[in-house]
Amino acid sequence: MRTSEETAALVELGNKIRAIRTAKGMNQTEFANSIGKDQPSVNRLENGKVNAGYLYLRQIAIGLGVDLKELLD
Repeated sequence: MRTSEETAALVELGNKIRAIRTAKGMNQTEFANSIGKDQPSVNRLENGKVNAGYLYLRQIAIGLGVDLKELLD
């Protein structure tokens, strides 16, 4: 079970991913397709339901055209 701090961190990451994605004019389906995932996976990620590992975060950064550091700052 996650602590409230862990949950908050995942929600914060999801919000950051959503903000970058929408600023780049992509919907969830387009973004999901660009990183080889399905739309429900992106939805769960953006809603803080997924604790993404390094390789998944790297895929996300590449798909968004940002440095991985930008996602984690």
